[in-house]
Amino acid sequence: MSAFGYLAVLLVGMYLGILFTKSEVARWQRVHDMFLFREAHMYLILSVAIVVAMISMFVIKRLGIKSVDGKPIKYKPKPYHTGVIIGGMLFGAGWAITGACPGPIYAQIGAGEWMAWLTLAGAMLGMFSY
Repeated sequence: MSAFGYLAVLLVGMYLGILFTKSEVARWQRVHDMFLFREAHMYLILSVAIVVAMISMFVIKRLGIKSVDGKPIKYKPKPYHTGVIIGGMLFGAGWAITGACPGPIYAQIGAGEWMAWLTLAGAMLGMFSY
């Protein structure tokens, strides 16, 4: 990948970190309230993210946009199996306990939440275990 590609990825990552922090997606209490059905804040954000992803995939397919390294972007659904259910349940439990899915972990670390390092360690352990 070129230096421009690395810079683009870094800038998008910084933008998402600021976005996660300002929208409170990386705040433990918001995630906790979502799982207890106390407020709709996170559900609204997740709904908007799904719509944006759908539109983005449509545009990527329609215009034939390529990845940063010049390869065509293709979406291949993974086959369904029991591991998907078990993995989804573990992912959801980890998200509910720690208040972060993989993206906001880095925003929490950047915001100085030292416990997020433990969340990152757990996420890495789960990834390597897979």
